[in-house]
Amino acid sequence: MTTRVFVCEYVTGGGLEDGPMAALLPEAEMMVAALVQDLMAVEGVQVTLARDRRLPPPPVPASLHRVSAGDPWPQWERALAGHDALWPLAPETGGLLERLSRMAADAGVRLLGSAPGAVAVAASKSATAAALAAAGVPVIPTFPPEAPPASEHGWVLKPDDGAGAEGVRRIAVWRDVGDTAGMVVQPFLPGVPASLSVLCRDGRAWLLSANAQRIEIDMEGAFAYRGSGVGALAGRAAELRPLAEAVAAALPGLWGYVGIDVVLTEAGPVVVDVNPRLTTSYVGLKRALGVNPAALVLGLLDGDPAPPDAGALPTVEVRV
Repeated sequence: MTTRVFVCEYVTGGGLEDGPMAALLPEAEMMVAALVQDLMAVEGVQVTLARDRRLPPPPVPASLHRVSAGDPWPQWERALAGHDALWPLAPETGGLLERLSRMAADAGVRLLGSAPGAVAVAASKSATAAALAAAGVPVIPTFPPEAPPASEHGWVLKPDDGAGAEGVRRIAVWRDVGDTAGMVVQPFLPGVPASLSVLCRDGRAWLLSANAQRIEIDMEGAFAYRGSGVGALAGRAAELRPLAEAVAAALPGLWGYVGIDVVLTEAGPVVVDVNPRLTTSYVGLKRALGVNPAALVLGLLDGDPAPPDAGALPTVEVRV
């Protein structure tokens, strides 16, 4: 039986219309190429990839749906109509991933991603912190900028509705920090920045890999993500697996591949963010696991997955 999957990645798939793509393009292209290659390696899966008309063909031989100038949403909707499933990739910012995910239900096709309601919670730093804290999950405290908490090591100011490191900066001394509309503030927690690559379904989670994040903070306090060592924290997998399971139980609408950003503090791991979508660490996941992660995601439709032991993985470097 053939399953026709429409992969719609916002940046490379025409979502920026006639806007600039340079800043977002490298990571997006990496994730798209890895995902499409993995999907095409699964027996019985056919892939169509949404592709901005300005971009050359990707380095994988997928069927392309070229997105022309103008509003991409009706173009994506028309393309999706001929498929069995949608795999959406987009920033959570501005409700983009939530809207893209809702297209699946509107078209009557299978969503290969988290439920729109879970995406909406994860899109907000404050809503995520509140949901996890209510469930007893250790999560970084999050406050409005008018009420910064006491913090021995300074603060982190970031957009409440944001993705990745965009607009995130560390503040050593609280003073006039400029325009804080739409921002939240968190205490800066010393520790090892890490991420978890996880499979989720119906409130359950399976840890795929524990990754070391490469984060730089410049002289102005701005954060920049430079990549990850996928599987580099395999020795801490036993400690981190219960955290992944607790996040999935707190947000039962998470489904498929999910990235969880954490800080490994002296007191234990603390959740920073939940990404209900592919993250850049996915690019190195197949090499680290030795199995096809897209096949593991599709396998969630039929039963519980049996991924390799996250505590026994090699390290695969993914650089941005």
